[in-house]
Amino acid sequence: MKPVRLSAHAQEQARHRGATPGEIALTIEQSAWNEAQMERKQAERVFDFSGTWNDRSYRYKKVRPVFVEESDEIVVVTVYTYYFNGGEEE
Repeated sequence: MKPVRLSAHAQEQARHRGATPGEIALTIEQSAWNEAQMERKQAERVFDFSGTWNDRSYRYKKVRPVFVEESDEIVVVTVYTYYFNGGEEE
């Protein structure tokens, strides 16, 4: 697997949305890749969370990085994070 690098924007969004660099890399390394807009790829993975985010308790966290595969590395351009308790994401 190529090394995963977060762009400055992705680093900022990861902090803002509560995703860690380790979760992002694990998602890319161990999940199926799908097509995203602008010839990019995306992957998603659900993690046990059992914590509080924005003053609400959640059991799960879904991490969805959007990235570009280059010849020598994978560059994450942004990351989305969804918190939920089972069933539908909130």
